[in-house]
Amino acid sequence: MITDPSFYFAAIPAVLIFGIAKGGFGGGIVIVAVPLMALVVSPITAAAILLPILCVMDLMALWVFRGHWIWRELKLLVPASILGILLGALLFEYMNVHLIRLTLGTISLLYTIQYWWYQIRQSAAPQERLGSVVGITAGTAAGFTSFVAHAGAPPLSFYLLRRGMDRTSFVATATVFFWVVNYTKLIPYAWLGLLDTSNLITSLVLCPLAPIGIALGKWLHDRVSDSFFFNFFYITLFILGCKLTWDGIVGLQFI
Repeated sequence: MITDPSFYFAAIPAVLIFGIAKGGFGGGIVIVAVPLMALVVSPITAAAILLPILCVMDLMALWVFRGHWIWRELKLLVPASILGILLGALLFEYMNVHLIRLTLGTISLLYTIQYWWYQIRQSAAPQERLGSVVGITAGTAAGFTSFVAHAGAPPLSFYLLRRGMDRTSFVATATVFFWVVNYTKLIPYAWLGLLDTSNLITSLVLCPLAPIGIALGKWLHDRVSDSFFFNFFYITLFILGCKLTWDGIVGLQFI
């Protein structure tokens, strides 16, 4: 088990951030969790420690948002995500974490800028429903980026936020999606030797934070309007997009 106190100063906020997001508030903020933990351990170790905790959180979130998910979206997104996870496992040893961060950051920035531009112009375009091809692409990208750094929220949000659903249906659908994705990821993570005894014991120590984070997220979810929720989501996505883009550019310069 990891015993360095500095690790827990980073890991405890990271786990709570995931819990708050899975409890229904500000899903995009999860992107910051792995980079936060990566300040004290490698990103791969951070992702491995977080995965069992996320699996516990997913079960809690499924109960909280039971019956509110949209099956027609999941039937398109979930099979595509399995392909993304498979690609992640096959390309694992060749991955460039900095390039992935740059890609995620760019997607997040372009999407939020586009949304705000149409809002200023009072266009109906932000409410247009994206087609199935975009859904398959988003599902595959979300599976891949979730495998790499539990960062599947931006690609998934890019699609779901344009499907005209309320915040509860949005969160519930994302919950089922990541429940399937995270439990599927256990197989390649174990195959790659990432779920070793040290990581699993550390996950167990952090696990009691899961219900606390979920409860905080649900409390916030029940007390904000749709308008506030989505505005918060877009602002968060933009800030994290800036951070990921900067980190990716800086990281690539030192390769």
